[in-house]
Amino acid sequence: MAQNRSETGDLDPKLLELLVCPLTKTRLRYDAGNGELISEAGKLAYPVRGGVPILLPSEARTLDNS
Repeated sequence: MAQNRSETGDLDPKLLELLVCPLTKTRLRYDAGNGELISEAGKLAYPVRGGVPILLPSEARTLDNS
């Protein structure tokens, strides 16, 4: 599914189509409200700073199960 720039904020939509979680190798979902890339499988949220995804597990926050 193609996304436009308004849905992805500073993140290039074409880049989002290529990115995967470095741990699970699954697709990421962009959460524009929090400026994060979400790995549902890994239950992690990777930050996006200035339009640059930071896909380091040490920089990711763990998602709550609730």
